[in-house]
Amino acid sequence: MSDEIKTNASANKRVAAGAALMAVTMIGAAYAAVPLYDLFCRVTGYGGTTQVAEAAPGAVAERMITVRFDASLNRKLPWAFEAPENAVKLPIGESGLAFYSAKNLTDRRITGTATYNVSPDKAGYYFSKIDCFCFTEQVLEPGQSVDMPVSFFVDPEILTDPEMDDVKTITLSYTFFEAPETAQNTKQQETASPRG
Repeated sequence: MSDEIKTNASANKRVAAGAALMAVTMIGAAYAAVPLYDLFCRVTGYGGTTQVAEAAPGAVAERMITVRFDASLNRKLPWAFEAPENAVKLPIGESGLAFYSAKNLTDRRITGTATYNVSPDKAGYYFSKIDCFCFTEQVLEPGQSVDMPVSFFVDPEILTDPEMDDVKTITLSYTFFEAPETAQNTKQQETASPRG
């Protein structure tokens, strides 16, 4: 009987060790998922993620693409954020330039960070940015307004993809969020300041 108990205890220990190893593996996978997903999106253009380039090759075809612009804010960010009103029509391969505008509507300094994508999603792989305000955090002083440039082009490789033949318009969208450290500093200041 004691041999059977020892065998069961040993089996239970193996099951417990296996379950613990599985839990550690799942936690590690959860932490790795975000950076790996981000890398996957940047490489493939999945979900409308755009590419980054050093320079545009210049117009290589007569085919024109219209680029429209969209701007939105996270509801917790007290800024005004606007997209350019007019779309830009340009030949494939030629660089375009547009200016988004932002204004801090508060009496405190706020750091914002922008996320971005393009639609249709399948165009993300072919949409390249040379320079963009979204590459760095934007710091706005109380009441400050800024015009923020984005320089871009549509990669000529789009001409070799038959699934992209129907794409005549691409929409570049940005959403601004308050940078986490700014939000944290604001909470600390509110907690530290005496209430009257």
